[in-house]
Amino acid sequence: MADIDKRQVRHAATVIVLRDRFTAPRILMGQRGAKAAFMPNKFVFPGGAVDAGDHTVPLASALASPNDTRLAEDGGAQLVSALAAAAIRELFEETGQILGQSSAWHDAPPDWTQFAATGHRPHAAPLQFVFRALTPPGRPRRFDARFFLIDADDLASEPDDFSRASDELLHLQWVPLEDVRGFDMPFITEVVLAEIAARVTDRTPPDSVPYFKNDDEESLFLRLRGQPPTD
Repeated sequence: MADIDKRQVRHAATVIVLRDRFTAPRILMGQRGAKAAFMPNKFVFPGGAVDAGDHTVPLASALASPNDTRLAEDGGAQLVSALAAAAIRELFEETGQILGQSSAWHDAPPDWTQFAATGHRPHAAPLQFVFRALTPPGRPRRFDARFFLIDADDLASEPDDFSRASDELLHLQWVPLEDVRGFDMPFITEVVLAEIAARVTDRTPPDSVPYFKNDDEESLFLRLRGQPPTD
């Protein structure tokens, strides 16, 4: 495998799984290892960079509107399905949870063979695009991360079964939303959680998606609404 260019901004997808939203809301989180190059020891949501194979994965269902158009805004329509695929793959790899529809899948790419072995294809329709953040310059790794929210009821797996999870995230657990501030988290994770907490009982997509854009020239706070570009 070629060395990663640490200066390069990589597209990434992160999944926030919300459980018992109307009674005692909890969020699925895990802790990154002490030797991790990016955000060591921090509690985070499952997620990671888009892989080359994610661009060709046949989704069992597509992202619903307006999530697809908002992802394409200031990002490009060609990335939409790849980001959805990456979100589902990373969720499975790091937690063992399956966001999929029952279906045989005999020609899955190498990164997807274990997912396919569960008898599912990736199911993107439940993914709700809720946040985007570009890592500031000067960090060990830089990501243009899109955050997706799903309900645990949409999982095809048992929410408490982490037996398929890799060792990328430690101490996987359902954290009560009211207690999450006591965990050691990255600043951007705290910001995203504030957005989620403000609309925890609302199943509809937000009116617009916050975008923290930290590039080499300036830091901007934008709102993505999925509007076509103007001339």
